[in-house]
Amino acid sequence: MELGNKHKWSTVTTVGFALFAMFFGAGNLILPPFIGLEAGNDWLWALLGFFVTAIIAPFLGVLMVAKAGTNFTHLGDRIHPELIKWLTLFVILCIGPLIAIPRTGSTTFEVGIAPLLPDLPKIAFLVVFFGVVLVLSISKSKIVDIIGKFLTPFLLIVLVLLIVLGILFPLHHTLPSDFTAKDSFVFGFTEGYQTMDVLASVIFAGIIISAVSEKGYHSPEKRSHITLLSGGISTICLLLIYGGLIYLGATSGYLTDNEVSRTDLLLHISHAVLGKWGTTAVALAIGFACLTTAIALTSSVGSFFEEFTKGRLPYKVGVVLCTIVSIVLSINKVDSIIQYAAYILLFLYPIVFTIILDVLLFGNTVKSRTPYLVSIAVTAVLSFIDSCKTWGVSSLEQVYALKAYLPLDSYSLGWSLPSLLAFLGAAVLQGRGKR
Repeated sequence: MELGNKHKWSTVTTVGFALFAMFFGAGNLILPPFIGLEAGNDWLWALLGFFVTAIIAPFLGVLMVAKAGTNFTHLGDRIHPELIKWLTLFVILCIGPLIAIPRTGSTTFEVGIAPLLPDLPKIAFLVVFFGVVLVLSISKSKIVDIIGKFLTPFLLIVLVLLIVLGILFPLHHTLPSDFTAKDSFVFGFTEGYQTMDVLASVIFAGIIISAVSEKGYHSPEKRSHITLLSGGISTICLLLIYGGLIYLGATSGYLTDNEVSRTDLLLHISHAVLGKWGTTAVALAIGFACLTTAIALTSSVGSFFEEFTKGRLPYKVGVVLCTIVSIVLSINKVDSIIQYAAYILLFLYPIVFTIILDVLLFGNTVKSRTPYLVSIAVTAVLSFIDSCKTWGVSSLEQVYALKAYLPLDSYSLGWSLPSLLAFLGAAVLQGRGKR
């Protein structure tokens, strides 16, 4: 049965805002103002870099899964089941207990609790915070869904008010920066890794695809078409929010002799624009939004490990272990979590990005596994070198110097062309071998 145009645009709007909600993480809000502050006059270049990795790439991730099947693990048939299985494990660990969940706890404390209760020990708060996460994750309570339906709109209203007032009545003019336009682009590009939205997109794309299918769009072509249109809505919304926050950071006039804390910067901007009560509203909204995010992610981790171990690690045990690891890592400050996350994400993000691009560009024409595996291997090697360089491994200085000759390497895209050429080369050689 042919679905009407009214039904189509109703679906596009619903799925578009669902995509926006998926990528609009409260923990991500501490990133854009800091990007703007660092870029200064060149904040538009920084926004462009952030736009690629934090907005466009996650959307392409959902589109790729919609094209390939109904969830990320279906790529195992095309690439390699074991590779996708273990890659999924690493992605889940990143958007779970290693980075994303600890960041929700630490962000809630630094933004929502410390300004209101400065004498409260962080560990005491974390035990309470993750105690609530544990109880509501194990019980799979619908309270989270109910709270989320009110919190996201409330947080959005507060942020829109903050951005509009900050643009109409800027705190300061943009300041010169030590960054060039290229530096600003690269900083925004790599800082976009910290959103982890590309990793989340390939895992949670199944939810979006199921929603599209339930609306009557079952074929891969129709699913991709609806997802593409819906992505336009989420892209515009994210661009306005993130772009506004980057601009607020660039015009904040925030100067300090010490290293700038991302959470302190966000609090400074909200207090300067909205006053004391506005700051409290922002802090509480972000805190509660982080709580619901932590609960959703902890539940997902528990479910994943139960399925991954074929029931040998029950859901409740997985949730408890996830919560314990998250408490330990949340003791770190937000900036410290972001710092160690960079080493992991510099390696993992380009690999997932490569899979997305390969499947979208060649999925219809190249069915053999070999070109995909070769392309992924090349990206993995080059990304590992980048991660080692960021880590400060001095024994690879000659390797770093050689890698700097790669096209686009100065834009943190040194893996892109070699990966593409490796894919095409493997596809051509394999095609000749079959003749």
